[in-house]
Amino acid sequence: MKPALSLVAFTVASGAGLGLAAWVLAWQLADRIDGSAWPFWAAVALAAALLTIGLLSSTRHLANPRNAWRSFTRFRTSWLSREAVLVMAFYPLAAVHLVFSVGGDPRARTTALLALVLALSVVVCTAMIYACLRTVPRWRTWHTVAGFVAYALASGGLLWAAILASDGRAPPPAALLLAPVVAAALVKLAWDAKFSARVHATLNEALAVPETAPKGVVQGRVRLLDAGHVNPTFVTNEFGFRLARERASTLRLAMFALTLGVPVAVAVLAPGAAGRWVAAVALLAGVAVERWLFFARAEHVVRLYDGQARV
Repeated sequence: MKPALSLVAFTVASGAGLGLAAWVLAWQLADRIDGSAWPFWAAVALAAALLTIGLLSSTRHLANPRNAWRSFTRFRTSWLSREAVLVMAFYPLAAVHLVFSVGGDPRARTTALLALVLALSVVVCTAMIYACLRTVPRWRTWHTVAGFVAYALASGGLLWAAILASDGRAPPPAALLLAPVVAAALVKLAWDAKFSARVHATLNEALAVPETAPKGVVQGRVRLLDAGHVNPTFVTNEFGFRLARERASTLRLAMFALTLGVPVAVAVLAPGAAGRWVAAVALLAGVAVERWLFFARAEHVVRLYDGQARV
């Protein structure tokens, strides 16, 4: 499918912001940081900026941004609506939590736990917007949700470590920080292994015509005789995007180098504040590449009606 840069920016920025918020809240619940510390407020400001920038960039994908309010009206049936409602609920809950944190109110632990659950729930809802689509086999898999959550925690964790190191505080243990980094890489490798054969939907399946039939009945594979158009259309432009194999391989290597190689190398060779910022920025760049590939390598079943044999 044709990658939309607005959606790439949205998923990367909002995921990092929510992941950073989750780390800060978890650190607060573990009594490792309090509301009076400079790193706490720096992380809060950065998380709020990333989340807000991501949400604003998502409106660029709307044909008419003035209709964005409609995304709140289908909570029972739409993952997009659930994401919109939950992320809007996160802002006031976070504000109440900050008030409790500054005042040393014991209820801050309750609001911290609720905000932590809500932040991760928003990431899951964002992933499910794509994972629920039966028309895109490469998205309708557990890898989508696992990858979104892992990359959110990985980017948020490295940002949190960089902020703590900048204040001279001990960052989270390397094993804890690298766990979501490695998990995200393993999810992508598992996804590549699952879809390497490119055999997950055919025209027979799209038309609900079985390729095998009872004995004595003539049956075979459905093939397209005419696509019905000779010039490119909106459907072919949006859903017929084709990524060259060489380009995909290069971007995939860059993604693993930025999201796995650089963070691991920094953890071993340059664990200082500067190195941690380099690792965080590199991982965010790598996640942007991963998200671009996420859209570019997806294949909508509508391609079957334009001559592609399988998706």
